[in-house]
Amino acid sequence: MNWGFLENVLSGVNKYSTVIGRIWLSVVFLFRILVYVAAAEQVWKDEQKDFVCNTEQPGCENACFDHFFPISQVRLWALQLIVVSTPSLLVALHVAYREHREAKYKKKLYKDKGSIDGGLFCTYTISLVFKTAFEVGSLLAFYFLYSGFGVPILLRCSQSPCPNTVDCYISKATEKKIFLYIMGCTSILCIALNVLELMYIVWKQLWKCFHRRYVHVKDKSFGQDQPLVSIVNKFVSAEATANTEDSNTQPASTVENQPRRS
Repeated sequence: MNWGFLENVLSGVNKYSTVIGRIWLSVVFLFRILVYVAAAEQVWKDEQKDFVCNTEQPGCENACFDHFFPISQVRLWALQLIVVSTPSLLVALHVAYREHREAKYKKKLYKDKGSIDGGLFCTYTISLVFKTAFEVGSLLAFYFLYSGFGVPILLRCSQSPCPNTVDCYISKATEKKIFLYIMGCTSILCIALNVLELMYIVWKQLWKCFHRRYVHVKDKSFGQDQPLVSIVNKFVSAEATANTEDSNTQPASTVENQPRRS
């Protein structure tokens, strides 16, 4: 499978992500896509040919393999990577929609087209919810389809057309189990990063709303109180000036009213 297209898409989404989102993308590239491409595909390459049962009954091995592996583990892993990465396209599509609107109206409609606010905040939140849901669903699918993340060496099968209970052997069982553990641990890490990023952007949006609603109101009220203070100060200064003038004119009038001596 060629993973170049998915890598290019996720790289384009990277510039619109938060710091936690970039960490998530790094984990997806390093511990999931690279591990899958470099090693996992080779380990599961000939899994059906290497599945051997101690019987020569025609169709028995195929029936047992289909019973224990209704879907190939490595194909389910690849499907998980595709499904988990798809919601990130919503963010890129929303930013492309903003760019299309600005090109259509030929003016700047957004302060920053990649800023996570308004409709893009809702899109980003939905993408995180979907990514987390797909991660959890994939882990549950692995657990219930294969009865956990372990890969036993020996399996006992009594499916038709097997004549009786036969022993079947899985090749590279320990190696497959190690890769499945890596897959499970990285999935749990990605779930934790998605939840942490969701909490971060919600807290950031609430802080913006609080700052816009209360801090600006206080600033406006302070600006409205300022003229009242200046008016009071002017009134007090005018009254003090009037009192000073009265005190200066009062002695002169008193001297004029005194009787002259002959």
